[in-house]
Amino acid sequence: MHITSDWHIHTRNSYDSACMTVADLLQDAAARGVTDFGITDHLNTPYNLPDIAASRREYLACDPSPRFHFGVEISCMSQWEIDEVATGNYPHPVHGIREGGPAWSPPAICLTADIIEQFGIEYVVAGVHWPLYVPVEREAIIRDYHRQNMFLVTHPLVDIVAHPWWWWSTYWQDAEGHFSAEPWFDDFHVIPQSMHDEFAAAAVAHGTAVEINLNAYLLCTQYPDHIKRQYLEYLAGLKARGVTLSIGSDCHAARYDYDIATCEVMLDSVGITENDLWRLPARG
Repeated sequence: MHITSDWHIHTRNSYDSACMTVADLLQDAAARGVTDFGITDHLNTPYNLPDIAASRREYLACDPSPRFHFGVEISCMSQWEIDEVATGNYPHPVHGIREGGPAWSPPAICLTADIIEQFGIEYVVAGVHWPLYVPVEREAIIRDYHRQNMFLVTHPLVDIVAHPWWWWSTYWQDAEGHFSAEPWFDDFHVIPQSMHDEFAAAAVAHGTAVEINLNAYLLCTQYPDHIKRQYLEYLAGLKARGVTLSIGSDCHAARYDYDIATCEVMLDSVGITENDLWRLPARG
């Protein structure tokens, strides 16, 4: 296959390590043959809305083509956390709070139809990024991530579920920064198949795409190789159940540059083709 789309890209307007300008993205994407794509800077709570405003200004200043789109990446939060941030009692809560809430608190997102209209958001990528105040042990994390994934895949404002089953907490990193065991890095099959079946059925029923994350999963040097193979099989299983997949580089770098050829080979190995991929139509 040849990857020509990308729906998960961060610019310098995200609050984390992302540092790419929109102008550099346009130049690099054209050089790599990526023709349909969008930027998706982070939005966790309304505290991040000034970042989205800056992202929108830079996007419009580049006179975007009809095939270059404006989106956001939403984190699954809880209403308790969104309300706590709104009190103003937390200094610089760019990630939210991430602790202290009621265990198994119901998931929520801060996005509304009014925010979508205000910022001209064309599509929404939403992902699970951390546990919602549950015990840090395998069974609890798996249950919590599944319920968050199910919340997102059925949410009417979400177009793409980002990196399902991605994990990046230092809690289970070894001394070299690698993940080798929990929560599912010894064997992806510890996640019950029933959860994958329920998630796939919901994605089909709600018309929600599921992301193939390139940099944060397939190319992640901290993940073991056998997990990447199992994850590719998981993605192929979603495809077999009728789920639409999307490409997301999850680029946070200063330039739009990653090993796209290796990703193409990996996807070819499980029969995922360009025809299986979600693509936002060009603006009329």
